[in-house]
Amino acid sequence: MMRWFRAFLPREERFFELFAKHSQVCVQGALALQGMLRGGEETPVFCQRINQLENDADNVTREVLTAVRRTFITPFDRGDIKNLITSMDDAIDQMQQTAKAVILFEVRTFEPPMREMGTLLVECANLVGKALPLMQSIGENVSMLTAITEEIGKLEGRIDDLHDIGLKELYLKHRNANTMDFIVGSEIYKHLEKVSDRFDDVANEINSIVIEQV
Repeated sequence: MMRWFRAFLPREERFFELFAKHSQVCVQGALALQGMLRGGEETPVFCQRINQLENDADNVTREVLTAVRRTFITPFDRGDIKNLITSMDDAIDQMQQTAKAVILFEVRTFEPPMREMGTLLVECANLVGKALPLMQSIGENVSMLTAITEEIGKLEGRIDDLHDIGLKELYLKHRNANTMDFIVGSEIYKHLEKVSDRFDDVANEINSIVIEQV
């Protein structure tokens, strides 16, 4: 009965505009991360770009949370909105943590598995951006949303594998050399894996909302 009643009440559709805005910031952040992982003298430039984008994402997140407090009718549960935008923000926060580690340790070259992880993270960000507009009509887009979230889960699994492969290669490369190089490399691998975990969290939040709405 409540779902039927809510269907006839005015909605605050600006939430979807803000979700889309945040998702595009995440895409730009993932692209900057990918650029950073190419290495070279431009590395600090990409790190700074990620920092700025993280600030932009925080601003959008605050807009969403403010709208949740001020809006009488929301497109879905207020807690779900908060969890969704927070999980999205956590993804770009983790990108920033990766960039901070790169700046801290003055890294300018990156291993091939790191670069491949960066490419897959761009795919994750693009899939999130594709999923969010579909949530305006969840009932009509259940199959597509399910397929997208499953694909994000698969990408997260591939990134986990790259993390393990990369760590093994890093160990073999540095076991008789500079231990610090292994420590720094493993730290970067850890951060990259956490970015993928956060995107998987976004996918799980989307799935949770879909289940509640259909």
